[in-house]
Amino acid sequence: MRQLPEPGYHPYRKGDGDKQPGRDVADNLGMSLPRAIIPGRRYMITRRCSERRFFMRPDRETNNAFVYCLALAARKASVSVVCAGTMSNHYHAVVVDNCGRLPLFLEHLHKLYAKHQNTLRGRWEAFWASEQTSVVELVKPEDLLARMVYAITNPVAGHLVERVHHWPGVESLTAIDHDLPLTATKPIRFFDPENGDLPDAIDLHFRRAPGFEHLSHAEYSKLLRDKVAEAEEKAAAERRAKGIKLLGRRGVLNQHWNSRPGTREPRRGLSPRIACKNNWARVEALQRNQVFIDRYRDARGDHLAGRKTVFPAGTWWLHRFAGVKCAELGATAPPS
Repeated sequence: MRQLPEPGYHPYRKGDGDKQPGRDVADNLGMSLPRAIIPGRRYMITRRCSERRFFMRPDRETNNAFVYCLALAARKASVSVVCAGTMSNHYHAVVVDNCGRLPLFLEHLHKLYAKHQNTLRGRWEAFWASEQTSVVELVKPEDLLARMVYAITNPVAGHLVERVHHWPGVESLTAIDHDLPLTATKPIRFFDPENGDLPDAIDLHFRRAPGFEHLSHAEYSKLLRDKVAEAEEKAAAERRAKGIKLLGRRGVLNQHWNSRPGTREPRRGLSPRIACKNNWARVEALQRNQVFIDRYRDARGDHLAGRKTVFPAGTWWLHRFAGVKCAELGATAPPS
């Protein structure tokens, strides 16, 4: 049984001069499993709106703000976006964390977009669901491709539209196909028009998925298009077999932003951290992650006991906010 923090506990409590910086923070028993933040790793990101409500229902301002915030966060954290797509109550993005700053990217994106959307909707309460952001590491090129297709065809698989290009929200297939960025202007709500530090317009470029550099753009585009077409046909076959009615573009746009799906969402399911079709590579990645967790726990135990210690490479939060010492990257983590 977990022991709850004492009354009055706060991770930023002052006046504990006899303790090492961040010891209260590290002893927060409600924290999730640690994750190694390593430059170059690739991820599928998913985050849902509070209560599954349609706070992201497509419209001109909502779409523009998402692209603007995503591009701004990617630039700030040196993250490359491979593809991205929005639904009415969540989004998916496949990204490459070039410099090991993924948490900064997520913080910036989620904070700015939530504030904009709450301003747009006239809301004050939580915009995002209280559950943690889903961050799934993609180990091999085929895993990236599979998740790209999933993200891009999500509106089709959900029987909202027949084809990806019919979707009125943010979709990246067309931009990838034509090798063009999505361009967004500074939103008129929430963002200060006099703030010169924020660009009046910004381009969201889509990076070629790692592992497919050997293909020409035409070959890469065709590969993605063919996979998307397969997913579109699969969804159409399912509708025919089960008699599912397509909602359609107009039906999506006519939904009220404060409504939510009538279906019940599965609860307490597994939240994977790794997606890998290759069994051996998957086992290797899981073992590598377990090594990090074990070394992190050992270092945290030493830290809480007041002993000098070195945290494994990839430790993010305690290194940034508590100034703990971390090992150099090749000393504790094999290359991914």
